[in-house]
Amino acid sequence: MAATTAAPAKGKRRAAGPLFVAPFLVLFLLLFLAPLGYAAYLSLFQQRLIGGNVFVGLDNYAKALQDPLLLHGVGRVALFFVIQVPLMLVLALLFALALDSGLLRLSRVIRLGIFVPYAVPSVVAALMWGYLYGPDFGPFAQLGRELDLPAPQFLSEGWMLGSLANIVTWEFVGYNMIILYAALRTVPAELYEAAAMDGAGAWRIAWSVKLPALRPALMLTLLFSVIGSFQLFNEPSLLMKIAPDVITSSYTANLYSYSLAFTGQQLNYAATVSFLLGLVIVIASYGVLLTANRRRTS
Repeated sequence: MAATTAAPAKGKRRAAGPLFVAPFLVLFLLLFLAPLGYAAYLSLFQQRLIGGNVFVGLDNYAKALQDPLLLHGVGRVALFFVIQVPLMLVLALLFALALDSGLLRLSRVIRLGIFVPYAVPSVVAALMWGYLYGPDFGPFAQLGRELDLPAPQFLSEGWMLGSLANIVTWEFVGYNMIILYAALRTVPAELYEAAAMDGAGAWRIAWSVKLPALRPALMLTLLFSVIGSFQLFNEPSLLMKIAPDVITSSYTANLYSYSLAFTGQQLNYAATVSFLLGLVIVIASYGVLLTANRRRTS
């Protein structure tokens, strides 16, 4: 009798798992896979004056791979990644190590102050920095006039990429710092005590104990940075209003795809550009993971 009652109970437990997962699967299908499939479908067509929406296969992809606007946008974002991400992660690492050292006074206030810029929406951050960068009305320009100095051209072609990198760094240093700091808090205190008993100082402990323990967290922040850098959109989109001669509609690949879809009404080609950008992100992320795994095994 006990065996017969146990069987239905076990069957109910097995059925409970899919029921709990079902809401997520339904939302994932409706909000991610279905739009992704529809975009893939659109990328295989072209809208023509004669014939309407015509199936062209991979012609849109062949065109995109030779599109200088797209190639320059991807290259510009890659340069942005090379410049901005190392600086941001180094600052986040230094802040995390400083907070974990326990030598800072008011560490909670400092931690909150570093993290607060991440809580500011990227649109607000871009508007704020755009005001600060302004060559006519910004405080830096006004200070230059008062001191009879040439106004800094933060929105010029030579400075624009650095100006965008400064905004993104200001926004996301605190976010990455929290990830690294949380990882440091999971390191057993016995490791620090053992290293101190062996005569290791604070710098040696940070280099030989803390940094190796932070490798998984650093890898996570690097992957997030790869994805975020190649999806750069809000900051250049807003600064384009005050520097239209420098930031064009194809300044970044993401901005180019948006302009194609909502300004040029080229939905099919915009879907193609979006898919290729996603492929670039996948390849870059895989390259980062492969390089990290090789260094770990070597």
